[in-house]
Amino acid sequence: MWIHSKQSRQLAIEHQELEALVTARTAELQKLTQRLLKVQDEERRKIARDLHDSTGQTLAALKMSILFLQRSCEHDAPRLALISAVETLADQALDEIRTTSYLLHPPLLDEVGFACAAEWYIEGFSKRSGINVKAEIARSRDRLPRSMEIALFRVLQESLTNVHRHSGASEASINFKQQGEAVILEVRDFGRGIPEERLRLLRAVNADTGVGLAGMRERLHELNGELEIESDARGTSMRATVPLYAMAHPAPVEDRASMNQSAQA
Repeated sequence: MWIHSKQSRQLAIEHQELEALVTARTAELQKLTQRLLKVQDEERRKIARDLHDSTGQTLAALKMSILFLQRSCEHDAPRLALISAVETLADQALDEIRTTSYLLHPPLLDEVGFACAAEWYIEGFSKRSGINVKAEIARSRDRLPRSMEIALFRVLQESLTNVHRHSGASEASINFKQQGEAVILEVRDFGRGIPEERLRLLRAVNADTGVGLAGMRERLHELNGELEIESDARGTSMRATVPLYAMAHPAPVEDRASMNQSAQA
């Protein structure tokens, strides 16, 4: 009896040590993931700036040279037609560089905040994808913290990318508002919905759900926020909720795990 009790205590101690080790490793992994996301954002900002300042300026100089050639060949119709074709290609390349730069990191996000950057992105997405998007984006007097704006913008990007790739929808809606002491971003499509088994997998915390969804979750977890996914035959909604006090009170790892479990209930 005494031996059995001693073995039970030893097993309990080993179990506690293992739990502590898992918790510590989870915290380290989350810190590493958050660091990688920050590095990714900074790299996107740098590439966007380089594209605009370097490649964009090179193409602008090319257009000036084309203009000079047009003036020198204005009486040579065949050459003028060829130069005009080159000008069209230069314009196309300049537009593509500008669009790519802004998609990597829109200047509006830094200059005037999430609401304006979101409206710009949604308008461009609708034109590129052919999906009719109705948006209600509430504006507030005060800017949100920079980390929160970046997280919300990346969630918006990833959610709309998923709508375009997977939903088969021709219409979608976006709502962003402040409700109580939190901000809420909801992206809803009116497509085919997600199969039940796949939906259950996507709701699981530690499942292999792809880089995009995992990145959204980790960005929100860092801000004490949560991501909810709902889907049926009428379509799918992704709902991100972030408390406004998030920056002042980061959640410990154990609390985040609890939030994940409650989000699945």
